[in-house]
Amino acid sequence: MALYSEKVMDHFRNPRNVGVIEDANGVGEVGNVKCGDIMKMYLKIENDVVEDVKFETFGCGSAIASSSMATELIKGQPLEKVKELTNKAVVEALDGLPTHKIHCSVLAEEAINAAIDDYEQHKDENR
Repeated sequence: MALYSEKVMDHFRNPRNVGVIEDANGVGEVGNVKCGDIMKMYLKIENDVVEDVKFETFGCGSAIASSSMATELIKGQPLEKVKELTNKAVVEALDGLPTHKIHCSVLAEEAINAAIDDYEQHKDENR
C-alpha cells in the first residue's frame, strides 16, 4: 500500500496557489515546533468572499499538499463557509494522510483561521 494518495502526491508535486498576495487583507502564519513546519496563508477577501488565496509553506510534502488543497477548498467561497473548513475536510479531499501527518492538515486549518482573524481585526481599516 502506498504511504500517500495520488492526490497528496499531485498537490505536493504541483501545488496550487503558491505565493504571496501583496495586497492581502488577511494574513495568518502558524507553525509546529515539533516538526518544524511553518505555513503562511494570504487571503484577499471582497464582499465577504475569498476572491484569492495564496500560501507559503516550509515543510514536508504533506504540509505542502495540505496547504495546496486547503486553498483550493476555500477559493471563491463565502467567508462563513470558509470558517467551517476543518482539517478533516482537507484530509478527506486529499484521500487521506498517514496518521503521523494529520498535524499538517491541522496547520492548514489554523493558518486559514489566523488569516480570517487578521482580516476581521482589520476589517474597518480595509474598507
